[in-house]
Amino acid sequence: MRFLITGAGGFAGSHLADYLLNNLSDEHEVWGCDISGERRHYHSPRLKLLAADLRDPSATRSLIEQTQPDRVYHLAGQAFVGESWADPWHTLETNIRAQVNLCEAILASGLQPRVLILGSTEVYGRVTAADLPLRETCPLRPDSPYGVSKVAQDLLGLQYHLSRGMYVVRVRPFNHIGPRQNQKFVAPAFASQIAKIEAGEQASVIRVGNLQSRRDFTDVRDTVRAYYLALEQGTPGEVYNIGSECSRSIQEMLDILLANAVLTITTEVDPDRLRPSDVLEVVGDASKFKAQTGWAPQIPFEQSLLDLLNYERELLKMKRPGLV
Repeated sequence: MRFLITGAGGFAGSHLADYLLNNLSDEHEVWGCDISGERRHYHSPRLKLLAADLRDPSATRSLIEQTQPDRVYHLAGQAFVGESWADPWHTLETNIRAQVNLCEAILASGLQPRVLILGSTEVYGRVTAADLPLRETCPLRPDSPYGVSKVAQDLLGLQYHLSRGMYVVRVRPFNHIGPRQNQKFVAPAFASQIAKIEAGEQASVIRVGNLQSRRDFTDVRDTVRAYYLALEQGTPGEVYNIGSECSRSIQEMLDILLANAVLTITTEVDPDRLRPSDVLEVVGDASKFKAQTGWAPQIPFEQSLLDLLNYERELLKMKRPGLV
């Protein structure tokens, strides 16, 4: 079988590539595409990595023709909520156009792969305490341009299943954390600052946003295992929440990271880290997916944060070879 991961050079994509290569026999092929074609994160050289801009229909058709996939994990896209406020159209075009091109290329190829469409907790948007825990049946009320783009991707996946008979499974992962995550996100933003403070490259102050928000965090390595199970055991046309079913505050996250620091560090509010809109608490109900696949998170929250902090320490050493 041939497995294709779009966005394979990114955070979740590289972990999914590692998972597939570590758990599938050598007779299976794992292909990946990234807009640059660069191996931005470590993963096995067995990954066949191609450069492709999925916003380009011809490039997308060429990708499908070359890889001939049996499984497609569509993880490529603009993934940062904050950037969607600064340039809404870039996020909408990147996320929606790329998926349309991918689905059309698959249809034109005559192939019938199973396709995973990646939604997000952001599709639920402006939720209240009465909505929690969030189930797949909750209303979609996106409150950011990014959330709107993920609603479109989610429903486009359903549309291609219903109208064109594509084998599409949709997932709505809640926040996932771990090594390799972009420093624009809260956990690696904290961890990278701690690493710089320990290395003497930053004053002993961490700049923070809203620490009272509570989110449903899962280790990325557990999340990508769920992606694999979704295509192998999920029902085509269905949508599944993927999360820990437990909410933790950003303050708790920071406290755990600071407890693993080798220095005493203080905090300071940075207005630039505050979002135009922010929901106090988000926690999901993943019982539907658990019942379907038997999946459950295995990596503790504390371990995820320690692994992330150690990754940021090593990353800084690589950038600054003289650091001890």
